[in-house]
Amino acid sequence: MEFRAAESVELPYYSAIKVHRLMCLELKKIINSISHMFSDLESARPCTSGMQALCLLQSAVDKAKLLIQHCSESSKLYLAITAKAILLRCDKIRKTLAISMNQVQDMVPPLLAEKISRIIDELRSASFPVEPSEYEAGAVILELLQQDTSASGSKLQSEIEALQLAALRLNILSPFARLIEERSIKILLGKVHDRETMKWKILNYLLYLLKKHGKLIWQLQSKITSPPEEDNYSSSMEQKQGVGKEEDETPPNDFFIPKPPEEFQCPLSMRLLYDPVIIASGQTFERVWIEKRFNEGNQICPVTKTRLEQLSITPNLAMKGLISKWCLRHGINIPEHAKPIPSLPSSWETSSRSIASFGSSVLGLQLQIGNVSIGSMSTGSTLDSSDRTRNDEVAADSHCQRCHLSSMTSSSHDINAAFLSELDKYSWKSKCKAVEKVKGLLEDNDKARRLTFSGSHVNPVITFLKDANEMCDIEMQKDGAEVLLAILSSNRIELPPCHEDVIYLLASLLDSEPARESLAIMEVLSWQQYYKSRIVASGVLPSILKVLDTTATECYTLAMKILRNLSDCSDVGYHIAYLGYIPKLVSFLEDSNVAGYCIEIINNICNIDQVRFEVTEANLFTSIARLLEDGKKEEQELAVDVLLSLCYEDTRYCQMIMTGSIIQSLFSIHRNGSSRAEDNAFHLIELVEHMTRSDASQCSIPSFILSQENSHISSSNEGKTSSSKAFGFLIKKVSRFLRGKW
Repeated sequence: MEFRAAESVELPYYSAIKVHRLMCLELKKIINSISHMFSDLESARPCTSGMQALCLLQSAVDKAKLLIQHCSESSKLYLAITAKAILLRCDKIRKTLAISMNQVQDMVPPLLAEKISRIIDELRSASFPVEPSEYEAGAVILELLQQDTSASGSKLQSEIEALQLAALRLNILSPFARLIEERSIKILLGKVHDRETMKWKILNYLLYLLKKHGKLIWQLQSKITSPPEEDNYSSSMEQKQGVGKEEDETPPNDFFIPKPPEEFQCPLSMRLLYDPVIIASGQTFERVWIEKRFNEGNQICPVTKTRLEQLSITPNLAMKGLISKWCLRHGINIPEHAKPIPSLPSSWETSSRSIASFGSSVLGLQLQIGNVSIGSMSTGSTLDSSDRTRNDEVAADSHCQRCHLSSMTSSSHDINAAFLSELDKYSWKSKCKAVEKVKGLLEDNDKARRLTFSGSHVNPVITFLKDANEMCDIEMQKDGAEVLLAILSSNRIELPPCHEDVIYLLASLLDSEPARESLAIMEVLSWQQYYKSRIVASGVLPSILKVLDTTATECYTLAMKILRNLSDCSDVGYHIAYLGYIPKLVSFLEDSNVAGYCIEIINNICNIDQVRFEVTEANLFTSIARLLEDGKKEEQELAVDVLLSLCYEDTRYCQMIMTGSIIQSLFSIHRNGSSRAEDNAFHLIELVEHMTRSDASQCSIPSFILSQENSHISSSNEGKTSSSKAFGFLIKKVSRFLRGKW
């Protein structure tokens, strides 16, 4: 009987799972551990009752994979309201797997039974937590479903409130995300059976909510993240143009956004603080606003009206923490960095100002100038939307050129991409042109060497990359990723601390054309301690490991570098083990391009019992024997470290390295290797010699493992003696020589 049906359902990437990620990660961990045992269980040939248990086990694994697939393809809203049902299904699958594994445990060899025992313990301790944000989103929609539909007025308000809260919690905050959600619901409706009337009603109601109130979701997100100058200017323009509230048929959504406490607002902008700082008077302000005030030469505190003796600012971390908690409690995204309104030019020099420079001035203000007369101009002309777009593009190009020219005049050797720091001010088309301009410079080797970047370029390019990903613009994703990689690689500029969605963004790009650039960016980030822990905690490690299955040398080499940098984290070894990639790592020891990274990863994680067990089963010693003979000195040093670590942890491993090729290689390394390799090789040979003198029964291991390991070693070392007598003679000879040296 073949047990390959369990692998028929391809597990999605962690980043592709829409809702209940923690549950799915726990399920994936379990089924990956079990799936890699199917061939061993089949080889054990259990009796009839054991075959029935294996069929039940396979069925449960298939159900688990289908459940994970459901969480990656279904509607976010529907997944949120069915959280309890999904939790029960996860628990039922866990119990079925535990029962099946218990039944086959007594029907397999002892070594396999020990492995099954560990999986059973893992199943018993497994838990499937529901994330608080998803629980809250599901609860508010369920409460809405249970309300009385007769009260139409209150029902409308409740629908808007519930949908906005659920959208915030489930990250349905863009027109594209809303479109995906609507399509997911329609697909579910197409699968509903005739008898599932309740499910049909719920899905239709969710679709109705999105179609009726979906625009308010985008309005809410825009209101939360829009810079203050846009709101202030748009409101003033409405007053000037006499725009009445009766013209807007969309019900207002301001009642849903609670007003922040006064102490959480900047006294200058009257907006929620993003980066609060304290000045000498003891008052707290938004950093960009107070810095702008100081830069203008104003030394008076705006609140106390006293002259400041010093203009130093100190981050108010306590206030920032309180604001974060308040935003989380009220379902509000932490606002984007506030931008000060640039001061208007005191006079218009029409003789020296071109249309492009005028557009640049308006662009800096981020004003909506369509059908609006500019009083400062001598003419009463107006600009329509097409003119505004053209001026915006001309202004962007002009600004890029001015920055380029100014940088060239200031230094004949460097080219400064200063315009990237102001990328957020431009339209999408202008942003694309600016990024393409930088990419063109990078493709010119001479200009690329002279191109300089700074830390202020990072966040605008990340925002551009997010927008390109949301718009599914593959070309701009690739260009943006290349530019971001160039910025981070330039003197290893550190990416400033930001949300984990940057990691998720990079993980989502692994399935598209910019996969190489995404991996290269992750490789740069994996050197930074802040992001090292967050890459592991974000759960995108399976996506990185998946790259090892590709045939693209450059991609899996980058993946190896990332794993090498992350492998000193305590959790990475467990992730690699339960995802079943230990044999893959061992197989890469045969590849000279990545063997050094592989042996370093194994050396960092071989302190874990599961890793030691799996590397032994994957014939690590055969690969290490070749590495000791033909590898580089650094690789040989790490290989000796691995062998010494294994033998110190469990003396049974000593018998596995009792081959002429390994001992001779250790002898050669002791004579010609680095000082560390010499010491470790000497200690390892002494340890093996001690084991040869001890009782064989004290260091015996299951015969089928020894025969399997010895067969691999003998096949790769034809012509070399394998008898115990010859081996003992070699050990004695080497030991006497070493003692003579020491």
